[in-house]
Amino acid sequence: MGDAAAAAPALDLPLLAARFGRALHAAGVPSTPERAARFAAAVGLEVPRTRERLYWTARVTFVSAREQLPAFDRVFAAVFGPAGPGPDPADRRGDPNAPPLEALDPSRRSVPAAAPAAAAAGAVLPPVARGGEPTDGDDGAEREAILAAASADERLGERDFATLDPEELVALRQLMDELSLHPPLRRTRRARRRRRGEHVDVRATLRRSLRTGGDPVALARRRRRLRPRRVVLLCDISGSMEPYARAFLQFLHGAVTAGGHVEAFTFATRLTRVTPALRAPGGADAALARAAAAAPDWSGGTRIGEALRTFIDRHGRRGLARGAVVVVLSDGWERQEPEAVGREMARLRRLAHRIVWVNPRKASPAFAPLAGGMAAALPHCDAFLSGHSLSALRAVAEAIASDRPAPT
Repeated sequence: MGDAAAAAPALDLPLLAARFGRALHAAGVPSTPERAARFAAAVGLEVPRTRERLYWTARVTFVSAREQLPAFDRVFAAVFGPAGPGPDPADRRGDPNAPPLEALDPSRRSVPAAAPAAAAAGAVLPPVARGGEPTDGDDGAEREAILAAASADERLGERDFATLDPEELVALRQLMDELSLHPPLRRTRRARRRRRGEHVDVRATLRRSLRTGGDPVALARRRRRLRPRRVVLLCDISGSMEPYARAFLQFLHGAVTAGGHVEAFTFATRLTRVTPALRAPGGADAALARAAAAAPDWSGGTRIGEALRTFIDRHGRRGLARGAVVVVLSDGWERQEPEAVGREMARLRRLAHRIVWVNPRKASPAFAPLAGGMAAALPHCDAFLSGHSLSALRAVAEAIASDRPAPT
């Protein structure tokens, strides 16, 4: 992302915005120089990380009526490419009456009405040198440069962890740091004085009544405190999970160092608590190296049932799993009897508030939970997700924050 981000400031953003505005005006959108200046200021303030963000930045700047959306979408798609695959972004914000984004529908890009807009947009982005004069080489360089930083992060966020090289894993770490966990809240046993508390504080009420001759005119109330639930991460580092173990360990590091009640464990043939190694100072590289060194069974066999039994007996029943959100990151391959996995998952189900199972193999279209351990564990899970990429890990974070079972 470094080279791409460095290239963006070299663009002549006012000229780019002015030409984009002229193309919109030619397509029927009443664009003004003032709106083009606002668009250039917005892009210069913070380069959008995705085409969809760039789309919304341009849309809120140039579009003032619903009737202008089809023409705007065609021009934007011709200049910058489609904002992203899938449904209309208006559908995601809950507006079923919004007109469709014709630019995102490949079957409608060849309609005759799109031709004038595309022709006008073709003149928007000729190669522009630093001084603002058109040049003859590098066709489309300016358009690509403004989206380079966004595209790099966007592609990296969608890539399967198993396909990343060590340099890309390092670049991924910065994006993972932005991924925060927000576990659901729980009521504690302790209570605080609140004006609209759920229970009457008898002692405080009697003390107050001394001021009014023993007559309890005003009732003091108390409400139980709310605190985030503990999050427990159990990461499989066996041989079958080796392509994903490094990225998942980075996820564990970010969750532990972000604060809150987060505990991290690794397992293959045995269970290892790596929370102290990940939380110790010295930087992310040193923390990951300490965590890997603390687990002697790295890339070994898989004994999921034994690891779950050890966790419940040594840590879970003593408090770590009680009322916690437990996240198991594993492909479900079990070398021993699968019944042991089902038995220990049933015990964990009685202790935990919520169990989220993350299996990176689930991202494959041909996936089916046929592995013995996975099939035995699935009935006891509240959510079953892939987590094979950064975007998929965002869904995992949402499942951790949810209080309701998620669809599998």
